[in-house]
Amino acid sequence: MVARDIQQFSEIRTKARAYFCYLFSKNLPNRLPEISPEAVTSRLRKIMGDLPNCESVYLLDEKGTQVSPTYLGDSKKVESAGEVRSTRAYYYRAMKEKRCTITDPYPSLITQELCITASQPIFDEKGDVKYVACLDMPLSSVVQLTHPSAGNSAFGRVSKIAYSLFSLALAMVALLLFVKGVESFLSHGLDYRGLEIKTIFEATILLTLSLAIFDLVKTIFEEEVLGLHRRSNSGANRTMIKFMGSIIIALSIEALMLVFKFAIIEPDMLIHAVELIAGVSLLTLTLAIYIKLTKQVQGDED
Repeated sequence: MVARDIQQFSEIRTKARAYFCYLFSKNLPNRLPEISPEAVTSRLRKIMGDLPNCESVYLLDEKGTQVSPTYLGDSKKVESAGEVRSTRAYYYRAMKEKRCTITDPYPSLITQELCITASQPIFDEKGDVKYVACLDMPLSSVVQLTHPSAGNSAFGRVSKIAYSLFSLALAMVALLLFVKGVESFLSHGLDYRGLEIKTIFEATILLTLSLAIFDLVKTIFEEEVLGLHRRSNSGANRTMIKFMGSIIIALSIEALMLVFKFAIIEPDMLIHAVELIAGVSLLTLTLAIYIKLTKQVQGDED
């Protein structure tokens, strides 16, 4: 779910930075007459011990040279002192902005998984940057810390099961409609001359409804079970438009079939076909208004 994690990170980036700023300001020594690398490193390791899934911590000097080992979990460390990291975003952003920063997601050199680095400049008593404290965190853990999914709760798990069952039931309905539609169309076998227009219309209606329900199942399963949330409601809007469009098409076909039927055998009943056409026209107009309004709302949000 890398794409989902990146999308969610873009939504909660400000909250994530605030969270790491709080951790650093609470635990790291700053603006003191004497600040040693050992003192800062020990506090970084404390943060690492208190922070679930923290990948590594390390300390840079004001020139971007690493002055401590890279401390990993389980009391492990990599002797990386002396490595120059002045070209890394977590260093020059912290030096430029003079505040806590977090990077964009990038592949970790340790795990090869996406991670982010939070960095905090450490100032001396004169206000000059003396060190830059760095903390690496897996992207998925950052998202989980600042944007916990309701799916992890007991109610969330029950909801996922319920939505899965509803998705399965609706998928079966869509499959049955598809089978009946194909069966209706192929009921005459290869004798296409005996195929009635009514049968073709009925098959088309069944297949159209099957497609509409399948689209609904796809959206429910992706968003409620897999948790593929979108930044905006554009995905839900597309699903609504496709679903309502399929219903309008099915009703239009039914109205057309009724016009043919009543025109041949019951002309007095044509008024009902006209009423159905009027209803379809109203649905089409309503859908057009819905599309226009949702586009306006999304434009205001952007």
